[in-house]
Amino acid sequence: MKPYVYITRKLPQETLAELQEIAEVEMWMEEEKPVPRSILLEKANKAAGLLTMLSDRIDEELLRQAPHLKAVANLAVGIDNINVEASSKYGVTVCNIPDVLTDTTADLAFALLMAAGRRITEAAEYIKDGKWNSWSPLLLAGTDIHYKTLGIVGMGRIGEAVARRASGFDMKVLYHNRRRKIETEERLGLSYRIFEDLLKESDYIVCLTPLTPETKDLFNEKAFKMMKDTALFINVSRGGVVVEEALDRALSEGWINGAGLDVFREEPINPDHPLLRHPNLTALPHIGSASTETRLKMARLAVSNIAHVLQGLKPPAAVNTGNHE
Repeated sequence: MKPYVYITRKLPQETLAELQEIAEVEMWMEEEKPVPRSILLEKANKAAGLLTMLSDRIDEELLRQAPHLKAVANLAVGIDNINVEASSKYGVTVCNIPDVLTDTTADLAFALLMAAGRRITEAAEYIKDGKWNSWSPLLLAGTDIHYKTLGIVGMGRIGEAVARRASGFDMKVLYHNRRRKIETEERLGLSYRIFEDLLKESDYIVCLTPLTPETKDLFNEKAFKMMKDTALFINVSRGGVVVEEALDRALSEGWINGAGLDVFREEPINPDHPLLRHPNLTALPHIGSASTETRLKMARLAVSNIAHVLQGLKPPAAVNTGNHE
């Protein structure tokens, strides 16, 4: 009898072939609506593998009720929705999707930086609203990207990719990371700063740090007040690193010039959320890795992670060691 695998969001059938050869595969057939918690718990009870999204909470409650579970493969780099420690205790291997989405997410981060700096969304809506009556010297004037100082918080793979893109715009690149990376500094021409100094010196601050107990609420009122009043804040990491009430005040009271967000504390964000009233906020629906090519690669890797574990093989991208003996 084939092991049972449950996938918590609709994926293209073409990405499932490797898993379907060795397992009975069932899939939640919604593209945008998350699987209800009750159904996830029911399916986990008989599953040997779960292919999950960031919106799915894989906690001790679920793991206790999943006696056959061997693998959880998250369709993301981040795994803050999964209790990895508890997974290890229950003999479950947790896998993620590193590397595959690095350049695609860096493209989006830099696009969001440019859109916020040059007021692209405002300008597009200006035309659609029928407001463009004539040319004027400072109509929707934004701020330059070239020759500016970019501060990157979180110098992992995506941070390095963003830094490479910034070099094409002759930007000075600063970074802050939990540990200094001398080789990366030399290779990419970066300068390390403590967090407070990076905030004070940067024209653009791009947040790419993972969500951890140390980074939760990192960008709070104190942080925004340290930034230049001409600075733009970009977040392509996790919503939990930002105190949204503080960002709302920063935009309302002119502590900073604007912001671009691809992530929020609660997703999807409510259309009545106070942040969305600010014309100098560019908001995106968590599409950092959303190119067709990359999403297909991500799905195939997640599928391969589960297939390897179920066959007793080392998965391509495990973040812990499950004990299945």
